[in-house]
Amino acid sequence: QVQLVESGGGLVQAGGSLRLSCAASGCTFSSYAMGWFRQAPGKEREFGCAINWTGGRTSYGDSVKGRFTISRDNAKNTVYLQMNSLQPEDTAVYYCAASTRVGVLRALYGYDYWGQGTQVTVSS
Repeated sequence: QVQLVESGGGLVQAGGSLRLSCAASGCTFSSYAMGWFRQAPGKEREFGCAINWTGGRTSYGDSVKGRFTISRDNAKNTVYLQMNSLQPEDTAVYYCAASTRVGVLRALYGYDYWGQGTQVTVSS
């Protein structure tokens, strides 16, 4: 059974940085496309960024483009989200997700497995 565990969330001041990690187990990690989504209170879960199974292709949502970077280490079964220039509107629960489909996937329904999420809070 595929398990995804996020870590690295916390409280940071506006303008600061955080690095999230998502460790996968129970699967051949290198065969999965991965994504990061986020959900703020009272809002729908939204696409953040995605990466294909090799790490050679990425895609970013408009709200994070230029500030966030997704990467993966297939030897460590881990996907990362480097978040820079954080703003209060980035406050949300951040989820990683895994997909058996090929490519970079922006839609929630493209993902088969989800982590429990990690809280990121950005103070002004």
